[in-house]
Amino acid sequence: MMTEPTRIPPRDDRGTQSAPWRRPRVVLWTAAGAATLGFLVALEIVARGYGFSGPITEQSREVIFAPESGPLLYGGLALTMVVLTWRQRLIALGIAAGVDVAFFLVRWALDADMNFGNGALWVVLGVAVLGVTRRTGQERLLLLKGTGLGLLLVAGHKTGDTWLLITSKTRATVLDAYVAAADHALADPSWLVGRFLNATAPVSTGILHVVYGQLPLAAALVGLYQLRRVAVERRFPAHHLVRTFLVIGLFGPAIYMIFPVVGPVFAYGTDGGAWATANLWPDVLPPVTDPQPIPFDGITPRNCMPSLHTAWAVTLFIHSRDGSRAMRWAGTFWLVGTLTATLGFGYHYGADLLTGVVFALTIETAMRCSAHGWDRAGVRVVALGTAVFAAQLASYRWLPTEMAARPWLYGPLLLLVTGAVVYAYVRTARAARERERKPGVPGQRPAPAEPAEPAKAVGTTGAAPTGTDDSQDPDATDAEPELV
Repeated sequence: MMTEPTRIPPRDDRGTQSAPWRRPRVVLWTAAGAATLGFLVALEIVARGYGFSGPITEQSREVIFAPESGPLLYGGLALTMVVLTWRQRLIALGIAAGVDVAFFLVRWALDADMNFGNGALWVVLGVAVLGVTRRTGQERLLLLKGTGLGLLLVAGHKTGDTWLLITSKTRATVLDAYVAAADHALADPSWLVGRFLNATAPVSTGILHVVYGQLPLAAALVGLYQLRRVAVERRFPAHHLVRTFLVIGLFGPAIYMIFPVVGPVFAYGTDGGAWATANLWPDVLPPVTDPQPIPFDGITPRNCMPSLHTAWAVTLFIHSRDGSRAMRWAGTFWLVGTLTATLGFGYHYGADLLTGVVFALTIETAMRCSAHGWDRAGVRVVALGTAVFAAQLASYRWLPTEMAARPWLYGPLLLLVTGAVVYAYVRTARAARERERKPGVPGQRPAPAEPAEPAKAVGTTGAAPTGTDDSQDPDATDAEPELV
């Protein structure tokens, strides 16, 4: 009796079985890339309409001219190098240093602006060229993802700077009076912490200035820790800190356009100059009157609502939980220090911090679900966080005097709704971690089928071996569950 022959799926140019499950992911990545490019182009056009260059121009000019931030470019190089072997990393660092030395000598001879970082950008772009011209298949995709991660770190920073300039040019008035009135329901924490720092200066202020200013460095270290196995496993984890950081920086400034606030040290302190309503911060509480929009200068960014420093610090704290004990303590220290600095330096009100926490947990849940699959619990947390975030903004804008008049009601209520989002996130994240540890759970993305052939090494000298195993896809979801 004859049997029907087994049909073998077609193979791609690397000899691996084609995976239909990859096609939607490729389409998704392509759409995300096109949307990001479109957003950057639109931001560039708007920026030029206001007389300054946008993120694309600023990043492109740093290929030749003196960079704005050398450490930022080397941070991008560090993220790109997670896809390289140790030998390749040493070569990359050597090339970057050599290019920077050459640029330094030329600028010194021409008496031009001095800075470093061009070499790092050259190497990041070189990795992309290497991936396109000398690699194929999964190895090419891995190198391009590493390049994109490094460039997005720099582009995200420059996009934020452009957003801040746009807020200062397009929002002639600020809503600090509304937030200051609503902050009475929380016992005016910025004024309280500001007095504490004045009493303990310069020790406290010196430490907190470092904590506040080096938050990106702390995040980069945690991100590199999470990505430390990429060079060996030849795939990225499904979710990591850098993804959430970038999305927070992308969407946060858009809220600044809706709710422009400059902060108490500018609206009620000496840093506001002639535009400040009075020199009240942090010694005298602002009076509770009928709040009105305050005209302000065209230079100071309207970057308070929500507090993105708080959102980033909360995200750093979350992703440091599954690290070593030292990393967990460092994440806690950076969270407490950042919250203290944002209030004590007069950069934010207490209300800003609560919206920053809700904003961070909502974005973090959405990013985790996009990586590991959406379920009812994740949808509920995102919906709850969005609703609470919108309700907080609406209450600050339309109920500030009522909140100031009844602090015994609205203060605990603000803390309660924020705590509800925190509780919902923690509960959902713990359940997701347990579910990811159990195979075959409904709602979890299936792992790709095992390959029929052993791994093959890439034919180019010095390249790390890459297998034909579908499980080595950088987007495969059978990676270890991420930090909660």
